[in-house]
Amino acid sequence: MARTSWTEEEFDICVADYFAMLDADVAGTPYVKAEHRRALLPFVSHPEGSIEKLHQNISAIMIGFGFPFIKGYKPLPHYNAKLPNAVERYLQKMGEPAFAKPKLGMAEDAPLYLDTPPTQRNAPPPKEAEEYLSIARKFDVAARDARNRALGRAGEARVLMHERATLRQHGAPELAKRVRWVSDKDGDGAGYDIASFEPDGSPRLIEVKTTTGWDRTPFHISRNELAVADRERAHWRLMRIYDFARRPRAFVLFPPLDAHVSLTATSFQADFH
Repeated sequence: MARTSWTEEEFDICVADYFAMLDADVAGTPYVKAEHRRALLPFVSHPEGSIEKLHQNISAIMIGFGFPFIKGYKPLPHYNAKLPNAVERYLQKMGEPAFAKPKLGMAEDAPLYLDTPPTQRNAPPPKEAEEYLSIARKFDVAARDARNRALGRAGEARVLMHERATLRQHGAPELAKRVRWVSDKDGDGAGYDIASFEPDGSPRLIEVKTTTGWDRTPFHISRNELAVADRERAHWRLMRIYDFARRPRAFVLFPPLDAHVSLTATSFQADFH
């Protein structure tokens, strides 16, 4: 049979099937990838091996979109340029997937695993990093995460538990009781989300940024948060939580933030003359 190009409809069918498997994968629900591929055969004009390769391409695109990917489909970059648009169409039609809408009250009462920030690791970024980041920029993944209130609140709740558990481990249970979820109690205007302490009693002002994606997923930060970070350099911290849907891990960034990330203005306030 002559080789044919993938159609937009075929992309849409395969992307929907991928998300169905991904929801099951994150939830720990058993499924068989081969059965899913064979079920697609009547709807696409491509053999099973091509479907498998396409699912690997979608795994690579998931990284760009700031989502987890199916463990059994190793990310395969250099995909058809129209494939990310199929992922965007699915999200516009179906909304946020189940794994991106975590529930409060499920945070583990234990310290998070704190990793080294990506820019401070000895290992260089993957060769495909710019490809992933171009997707994140095109579809403004940082803004999507910022709008996801359920994800943001769940991340903040996890850091609240982390701070309390860490202080108890360091023999400061009274300080642990005083850790406060500022953004929940007072709103978002403080420039940080959690008011905590070092074991010696000095303050820790923690801004939390959460994603279900990889550690290099871009994030939004407000002008007020940057101003507070600059004013409270000795105490302000940004805790970046990633891979939140599976095994939440985190790293901490210290001011000035532009030593770690590139800050790009995405909007401007317009005042009348």
